[in-house]
This record gives sequence, C-alpha cells and structure tokens, in this order.
Amino acid sequence: MKHFLSLANLSSKEMHMLINKGIAIKKGHSKFSNKLRGKTLILLFDEPSLRTRISFEAGMLQLGGHAITYHLSESTIGKKEAPKDFAHVISRYVDLMMARIYNHETLVEITKNSKIPVINGMTNLEHPCQVLADLMTMYEKKGKLKGLKLAYVGDGLNNTTHSLLYGCSKSGVDVSVGCPKQMMPDSKVLAKAKEFAKTHGSKVHVTASASEAVSGADIIYTDSWMSYHVPHNQEKSRRKILMPYQVNRQLMKHAPKALFMHCLPAKRGAEVTDGVIDSKASIVYDQAENRLHAQKALMLWLMKK
Repeated sequence: MKHFLSLANLSSKEMHMLINKGIAIKKGHSKFSNKLRGKTLILLFDEPSLRTRISFEAGMLQLGGHAITYHLSESTIGKKEAPKDFAHVISRYVDLMMARIYNHETLVEITKNSKIPVINGMTNLEHPCQVLADLMTMYEKKGKLKGLKLAYVGDGLNNTTHSLLYGCSKSGVDVSVGCPKQMMPDSKVLAKAKEFAKTHGSKVHVTASASEAVSGADIIYTDSWMSYHVPHNQEKSRRKILMPYQVNRQLMKHAPKALFMHCLPAKRGAEVTDGVIDSKASIVYDQAENRLHAQKALMLWLMKK
C-alpha cells in the first residue's frame, strides 16, 4: 500500500507517470468515469479550503466514487482521541483519505496507523498535490520538464516552496528561490533537494535577490505572503520585508519569455500585480484546473486502478 505525503518519497519515474496519466485523464475523462465506483474518499480539513476541497470532491465523483468532507474542528483528535486511534477507525469506514492538516507530524502519525492510502492535501511543511499539478502544467505548456528553469520569489519558508524544491529537482528542472534571508527554505528540505538535483541533473539555487532568481527563467512562481497561521500583528512587517519580491512587470522583464504561476488564492497588489496575473504570460487558471486532473491520476494510482 502506498501513501502520498511528499514528493521526496516519489521516484522520478512515478512522478512522470502521474503527470502523463493526469494529461490522459484531462483529454479523455469519460474513459475513467467508473474506475472508483463503490469507493469512498474522506477529506479531512483543519483549514478553510476552496481548490483542494472542490477538486477532490469533484474528482472522486467524476471517477464514480463518493466523497465525505469532515472538518477537524468537529472532532476530538488531539483532545480526547489520539491520532492513531482515529486512523484505525477511519480505515474501517472508507477506502482513501485526504488530509489537509496544519501540523505535518500529526499527518505522519495518522499515516503510520492508517490501513488505507493517505494523501497529503497540505501541511505546514509541504503541498505535494499542488506541485504535482504544477509540474503537469509546466509539461503541458513547455512540452518538457528537464532543462527548464523555475524561479520562485517571495516567502521561501513555506510549504509550496518546499514541494517545488523536491518536485523540480527530481524532474530535472532547475529551481532558483529568491527570498529574504529570514525566510529561507527549511535547511533539511534544501539539503535533500540539492541531493536530488545531483542525481537528476538539475540545479538548486537560493538568493536574496529577486532579479537574480528570475533571470532567464522559463517559469516565475509566487505564493501568498500571508499564510493562515501568520499573526495579524505581523502582516504589516512581513509585507514590508517581502515587497521587493513582488512579481510585477519590472521583475518579469528579467525573463521576458517566462510564464507566470501562482497556486492561488492571490492577494493582488501584494505578491503579484494585476498587470502580471491578468497578462498573457499568466497560466494560473490552467494551473488551478490541473489540480483536478493530477489528483484524479493520484487517486487511481493509490487505489491501483
């Protein structure tokens, strides 16, 4: 039985297989409409969600299965009930679990005790479903992954950055992170990504200069500056620190042929300007759509269909 907690645990071959399967599903979704008939997916959330919830619910229904959404605010996990007990019980009710839980260690504990496949829908450490869809989108738009350069600018110490480091380094994509020194990617994640890069012929680079990071990039990527757990009283200071990393027309000039990506939701006027996100270079809506197709491929793979 397989789980999907991190792109670090996926081989390059498996990653490319999922990308190709996602593209095949997108082109001919009717062929897959009954693959998970009679199967039930549970979606666990402790954060608000739009794209994750709807894409998984719709995806499971389109594969012929059923989805149940459960908000952990209603549960006793970590209060009256240990995560391991919760995992054992849920495993007897449903066939597949997707969990969007802030604390990565809680997800790991649930997974260790689960008798069904578990998907990481997002934690404080990683966002692998998003990056699987991102890689699919890049492949669709560029016709390849190996040899591309992706530049991420903004908060380097976030889940999307970490998953991009893993996914790109394993796919032969050079990744350059431009971020403030106090918001560098997690050191363990960075070290592991550099190891993957050596194996797969890619490069990993981190710099405090946004213009240096994006120079010659094929893809320029950013994410929200204010995650759900950023205290309100820190927002003003974070915005001041991150403003030099805003993706605007001036920054895009350093990579005139680059496409723009953002995992959404976007705070227009903060991490990206209207002029960029609404431009012809922006592929954010295709990127969002591909969450649906990539996750359908993922669910079929985990269910061995």
